[in-house]
Amino acid sequence: MKKILYCIFAAFTGILLMSNPLLADHYELLSPDGMIRVEVETGDILEYAVFYDDMQIIVPSEISLHTEKHGVFGIKTRVKSVKRRSVDQIQIPVVKQKSAEVREQFNEMKILFKGNYSLCFRAYNEGVAYRWESSIKDGLIIVSEEANFSFAKNYMSWFPEEESMFSHQEREYLQLPLEEITYERFASTPMLVDIAGGPKVVISEADLQDYPGMFMQGANTAWTLKGKYPRVVLEEDKRNDRDVAPVKRADYIALVTGARTFPWRVIAIAPEDGDLITNQMIFLLSEPSKIEDPSWIRPGKVAWDWWNYNNIYNVDFEAGINTETYKYYIDFASANNIEYIILDEGWYELGDLTAINPDIDMQELLDYGKEKNVGLILWVVWKTLDDQLEDVMPVFEEWGIAGLKVDFMQRDDQWMVNYYWRIAEEAARRKFLVDFHGSYKPAGLHRTWPNVITREGVRGMEWGKWGDKASPEMAVTLPFIRMFAGPMDYTPGAMLNATKEDFEAVFATPMSQGTRAHQLAMYVVFESPLQMLADNPTHYLNEPECMQFLSKVPSVWDETIVLDAKLGEYVVIARRNGHEWYIGAMTNWDTREIKIGLSFLGDTRYEATIWKDGPNAHRNAQDFIRENFIIDKNTKLEIKLAPGGGFAGIFTVVKF
Repeated sequence: MKKILYCIFAAFTGILLMSNPLLADHYELLSPDGMIRVEVETGDILEYAVFYDDMQIIVPSEISLHTEKHGVFGIKTRVKSVKRRSVDQIQIPVVKQKSAEVREQFNEMKILFKGNYSLCFRAYNEGVAYRWESSIKDGLIIVSEEANFSFAKNYMSWFPEEESMFSHQEREYLQLPLEEITYERFASTPMLVDIAGGPKVVISEADLQDYPGMFMQGANTAWTLKGKYPRVVLEEDKRNDRDVAPVKRADYIALVTGARTFPWRVIAIAPEDGDLITNQMIFLLSEPSKIEDPSWIRPGKVAWDWWNYNNIYNVDFEAGINTETYKYYIDFASANNIEYIILDEGWYELGDLTAINPDIDMQELLDYGKEKNVGLILWVVWKTLDDQLEDVMPVFEEWGIAGLKVDFMQRDDQWMVNYYWRIAEEAARRKFLVDFHGSYKPAGLHRTWPNVITREGVRGMEWGKWGDKASPEMAVTLPFIRMFAGPMDYTPGAMLNATKEDFEAVFATPMSQGTRAHQLAMYVVFESPLQMLADNPTHYLNEPECMQFLSKVPSVWDETIVLDAKLGEYVVIARRNGHEWYIGAMTNWDTREIKIGLSFLGDTRYEATIWKDGPNAHRNAQDFIRENFIIDKNTKLEIKLAPGGGFAGIFTVVKF
């Protein structure tokens, strides 16, 4: 990956305590702007604390790593040395999800201990992260990891509670005071803690490799959260083609090589809610790209069949999982600047990827897609793919497919985490994109293998097919918590829209909660370099004004500015792609009026094309108005949002 440096890596500024480990047991690290301070205490136990603007965010919290034969990292510590460095540079993402450039600025403190291990802390202006490192030559059995996050008061949390570690991690965010999160309760990450009178804090992880994912559970200490990890799976129950549930686990969480780094434990600190949307810590803390020439990776939009149940109409053939239907999708995609279509469940006989549905002529579709410059992405169940990997991947490569949508893993134990990495590497070798569904949250893989273009691990719009949980409240919560971790395949784009009172879950002809403009705004607010159009092409063709937006809106961005935002209530975002700006605004079920300044436009005049809630959107959620007018940096944009409403806009440079 190319890098443009603001400055070269600073030399190590100090190597302390080389000869006498008793000289100090207290160490401090400041963020580059001086607003965040980390304090670390060593000795019989190892504790850290985090301050923001001298307000204590994390009170002294014990951390350690327990191995089976090499003792406990962090207990009865003896410090050998401390190394410090400062970094300020620009990273250029292979896939520019939030921006074309990412500033990487941090101060680092690495404490080296006797016993061949170390603890590394980094302080960014946007938060803190730490991880263990080992230089032990032998293999290690990791029995457990103690990662505590103790808070000073009984703050409110946004807790995506889980019932099992066999999970799609598509949970609701329960608003719970910390005292109600007992040892028996746990959640997937990322999760959020609202520091009353202070910043928002999100806890997650980065650079998750060859190790289990981290959940959060309550602890026996008041107002403390602690890491919880799925143990190594010894026996599985293969219930069907996709559900492979652990039924027996080991008494340890990982078996690893001794010389390695462990995943980063990430604490994002956001004085303004919108800072969580622009926070790039997960990306920066993860290993750089392993793909030497990533020029073939093409972000874009994709027409999707499963959500809309292939319910196209006004055609002269019977719609369904067949060649004519998918050619119709290809024609729609080709005519509307959509790079891909997906063949979801039904294109092959479940359990056997070599048994193609006899109603599908795969070669005809592949040839037709190439003729129309539309790539085909194939949905596969993870277990079937794993069982037939050596046989089918060369076939897929020969076909010339664009990528795979790999589904239903539902686990993040060590073996399954390694499965993600194995599939990502194998797909990259064959120039396939990968979209993981039924998955855990992003934790750095999308930087290391940028062909992993997006993933689920989110309560997306599919939940509207069987319930009312894909609500506007969820839509204006996800950008601050789940999206912090990385791209999310929410699958927006519904053209059948309903008010709260009129919504009904209908599997075969699904609708969305909230307004039409709310759905359009998702393409700006929600980050996914592979962005779905979930509804059926017939509906889109019946809505040419909306297709003017959907055909043009990109899926990656050169610049992102949060104009106004409040967790769980509303969000207004401006994103730039090339010379054009796009605006997206969304609200929960509350009506709202927001006035936005446009100073970010500079000295250039723009023509604004906007899609906004119509005057009757509170009664008929499909009501919208499209308008055009001239704007500049002095314009004050008035955004009126209906219940569950939205606003989308394209600002195009006025040519003189």
